[in-house]
Amino acid sequence: MLNFRPLLFILGIFLSTLTVFMFIPLLFALFYSEETVGAFMISSLVTATVATACMHQGKSKRLNLNIRDMFLLTSLTWLIVSIFAAMPFTLYHGINYTDAFFETMSGITTTGSTVLSGLDTMDHSILIWRSLLQWLGGIGFIVMAVAVLPFLNVGGMRLFRTESSDWSDKAIPRTQDMAKNLFYIYILLTVLCGFAYHMAGMSWFEAINHAMTTLSTGGYSTSDSSMAAFSDNAHWVGIVFMAAGGLPMLMFVNCIQQRSLLVWNDAQVKGFLLFIFTVSSCLAFWLWSSREIPPIDAMRLASFNVVSVVTTTGYGLTDYTAWGALANVTFLFLMFAGSCSGSTSGGIKIFRFQIAIAIMREQLKQQFHPNGVFKERYNNRPIGDDIVRSLVTFILLFMFVIIALSVILVMTGLDPTTSFTGAITAVTNVGPGLGHIIGPAGNFSSLPDVAKWALAIGMLLGRLEILTVAVLFHPGFWKY
Repeated sequence: MLNFRPLLFILGIFLSTLTVFMFIPLLFALFYSEETVGAFMISSLVTATVATACMHQGKSKRLNLNIRDMFLLTSLTWLIVSIFAAMPFTLYHGINYTDAFFETMSGITTTGSTVLSGLDTMDHSILIWRSLLQWLGGIGFIVMAVAVLPFLNVGGMRLFRTESSDWSDKAIPRTQDMAKNLFYIYILLTVLCGFAYHMAGMSWFEAINHAMTTLSTGGYSTSDSSMAAFSDNAHWVGIVFMAAGGLPMLMFVNCIQQRSLLVWNDAQVKGFLLFIFTVSSCLAFWLWSSREIPPIDAMRLASFNVVSVVTTTGYGLTDYTAWGALANVTFLFLMFAGSCSGSTSGGIKIFRFQIAIAIMREQLKQQFHPNGVFKERYNNRPIGDDIVRSLVTFILLFMFVIIALSVILVMTGLDPTTSFTGAITAVTNVGPGLGHIIGPAGNFSSLPDVAKWALAIGMLLGRLEILTVAVLFHPGFWKY
């Protein structure tokens, strides 16, 4: 039986937290005397009122959640928070609710697709709100990926189950300690990134905004030109901290607590770093040899764009679709990749490719030795049948959602390239797609409203690893 009172209480807590963060852009609006003062005051008042009502109605002596509650809470939290977080955009001049919700969902899922233009002259309060949404979405997903998804056995995530992935009464204090440590590391890395950006030539306002959207692998910028508006040094800073955002955040916690670098021996970390280095080097060599770009610039351009896409950050630096057919095909496949589990990035994730390769290797051995018994391991843990089933289900649903979303987008009148890559970039939370409309040099403002709503749903599905939402549509979930 679903426990609606605790669900209501927890939703109230999330909305009250959102209210607190609304005061940050409100302060910016007051400081710069911007017209958005009223928008953020009304939004914070409405959100606080609903949060108080939810907490009052849902208050109970004991917070007791079962696995069905967790599935429903995970989906409801991201949806409800997005609905209320869109209010400042709605009250901002020239933005309808469809665009406001799209921008908010894109922000809080750290997708980075945008319908806004004229960012260079936009109100400071709106820019900081966009960045805050991505920053909050990033830390929210980290905690969910470390504590919730392994518990729910979503897409093979049980391989990363920790003591905190056990929602018993005894595990709650451990979960709270884990969340607190992750939050501290997240803040520390954000501060370091902001200082590095400032040293690379950004103003403090630009540095703060980009630090939040870099660590969260979100990709929102304060300029229509995105990272192309800043220095080469800023690009190298972006490469380093986007890669950091693509690493398991819990690894940084363990590294500090254990005072050891042995945690870097994790299979997915080594695979992720080797992957981006190999692809970046190959593309850099191709740019240098075919387009006569100086080696250091070729490496900077290739590395930035590869890391931006693989970590699903989606910053724009150059229009890599103009690099030729090889680059187009490469980046199309990179959009699927993703980085590490427990990071802020989206996508399929490196560990799933590694497990798939291990399963394939096991199957090939079985073909040569039919009577042999082979059991592959990942990070010294056996790959159980439940992991394989969960992984296969995830991949099939992942591809099904992309195909279904592509069909919906084509039916709205969009061309096949825009439809297909738009579906991919939404579900993988990358940001830009391919083509002249939604490519690195464009945005999503010209898309029909139906397409924007469909893409927003795709972003939510991708951020929550699809299975978390899909299970809600099974009839058995709602049977008491």
